[in-house]
Amino acid sequence: MTNQLRLLSLALAAAFATGGCTMAPNFKLPSLPVPSAWTAPSSTAEGTAAADLPWRDYFADERLRKVIELALENNRDLRVAALNIERARALYRIQRADLAPSVDASGGQSAQRVPESLSQLPSGESYVSRQYSGVLGASWELDFFGRVRSLRDAALENYLATEEAHRSAQISIVAAVANAWLALAADHELLDLARRTYDTQQKSVELIRKSFGAGASSALDLAQARTAMERARADTARYTSQLTRDLNALALLTGTPVTPDMLSPTLAEAVSTVAELPAGVPSEVLVKRPDVLQAEHLLRAANADIGAARAAFFPSISLTGSYGSASPELGDLFGGGTRMWTFAPTIRLPIFHAGALRANLNRSEIERDIQVAQYEKAVQTAFAEVSDALADRATIAEQLDARRELVKAANESYRLSEARYRSGLDSHLVLLDAQRQQYAAEQELIGTRLSEAASRVALYKVLGGGWK
Repeated sequence: MTNQLRLLSLALAAAFATGGCTMAPNFKLPSLPVPSAWTAPSSTAEGTAAADLPWRDYFADERLRKVIELALENNRDLRVAALNIERARALYRIQRADLAPSVDASGGQSAQRVPESLSQLPSGESYVSRQYSGVLGASWELDFFGRVRSLRDAALENYLATEEAHRSAQISIVAAVANAWLALAADHELLDLARRTYDTQQKSVELIRKSFGAGASSALDLAQARTAMERARADTARYTSQLTRDLNALALLTGTPVTPDMLSPTLAEAVSTVAELPAGVPSEVLVKRPDVLQAEHLLRAANADIGAARAAFFPSISLTGSYGSASPELGDLFGGGTRMWTFAPTIRLPIFHAGALRANLNRSEIERDIQVAQYEKAVQTAFAEVSDALADRATIAEQLDARRELVKAANESYRLSEARYRSGLDSHLVLLDAQRQQYAAEQELIGTRLSEAASRVALYKVLGGGWK
């Protein structure tokens, strides 16, 4: 017994001495496969980086904040992402538990009827032999080559990857809700514009019809006026339907119906509390994005899997032991002379597996190479998204200013055309064309204002903000 305890002590000491060793390759993050500067012009403004700016501080409208909060509480996709975190955390705990000894307590009874032909009683009669036992058992794999630790590290990185996936999903939900909320406000404005235009055109048709009855207008003038009126009526019906679709899309994102007090009938003048977000440099911005961090953790997990696959080529040592009591009578189970123990150290040395171990190592190395490619793709995708958002922001102000000036010019053109028409200098066709240009210019201005607001949301999203 003394020699066995000494052997156990030496084994435990060796296990602790090699406790931090694994056979995983030294991890080195691939260099960023993108230029050192954005391909699109970026602002040099200073301020809080998007990744450090909570969405509540970025979006100024209180109604929009309430809608986003509803989505973060009720969105089913986000709920699934949160449950994936809990699942990955549980798997990590299971894998980490393999590093510690497992201890179990058991108790049992065995009974056997001995027939007369085998009876050892003087009378030669059959009898029932019983045995009661109470045992405390323990088993432990000595992780000399880091197999269990590599599996634990892989489980930890997978857990961290699910956390980043949840953050990425939250960013997407925040941006999607903001865009849907803004689109709903823009369609409200377009519907109001279509209704006003329809009312105006309807009055114009009535005036021309009376004028036609008096012989002062032609049938062509009446038909042209009716064409413009019906176009506005069709737009009114289209935007009414679109508003319903917008509400349905918003309800799907929030996971619950949105009340009217959370909506805006017009586009918010200030979507964010800041004029510009500092774009920074790619090496600083991209590594903070949750989707890039997720790819990095998956790469680290694949690297750890290689360590576990390598360790499978080497012996594994397990210690199993038990201590307890055994007695033929239940009342004497823990009495004197009933103590029992077992100690069974085992070593397993792989010899022949028909190439399975080598194939498993090759698989883990290929998986690592796949994750390297996935990481580089995530970085390149992020770079392209930021560059696109910066390109939009670089010209959106000029577009918006041009659309405003276009509306002013269209309004002035309509005013002059109306005056010339009433003076008999121009035909009704000229006035109708001026009305169409005015209507189209106002529609385009609303669309550009929506694009400007959406570009703010997009830039905030692609720079890694929105999840806090």
